[in-house]
Order: sequence, then C-alpha cells, then structure tokens
Amino acid sequence: MYLTSEKKQELFKNHGRLKSATDTGSPESQIALFSHRIQHLTQHLKSNKKDHSSRLGLMKLVGKRRSLLDYLHKRDIERYRAIIAELGIRK
Repeated sequence: MYLTSEKKQELFKNHGRLKSATDTGSPESQIALFSHRIQHLTQHLKSNKKDHSSRLGLMKLVGKRRSLLDYLHKRDIERYRAIIAELGIRK
C-alpha cells in the first residue's frame, strides 16, 4: 500500500492545524492528504495512460481539494496562503 497509517500520521503532524498526529479533521490536514494522493495518482497515470477509472478518481480528488481550499479561503485567508505556500499548490 502506498499510504500507510504511519505516513498519514506524519502528514497530519506536519501539515495539520494543531500539529498533532490525530488532527485529521482540519482543512489543512485533509488538503495535505488529498495532495499526497493526487501526486501518487498523477505518477500512476503517466505510465498507465488508458486507466480511465483512476483518472476519474483523480478528478474527484482535485475537486474535493479545491472545495476545501475555497472553504479555507473564505474562512481564514492567512491559513489559506500558508497551506498554498507549504504544499506548492497553484491557485
């Protein structure tokens, strides 16, 4: 499995709002998790160009991440800018 529970806890600890391994609900930690999964699927699709079901899953993940980013942009612009800069996401 490409994403173990230890890797998830590391993502939550590094990018979560509370900086704890159990902070799974904050938008920052969810955005970080979605970004990791998007990067993995992008690499998969580079070698498997005809895998359309994975492409659909990738588009759904991008949409979920975008909606979380929009929510964070409306709520707290500084947290939005921080997570964009930290993860290197384009606007």
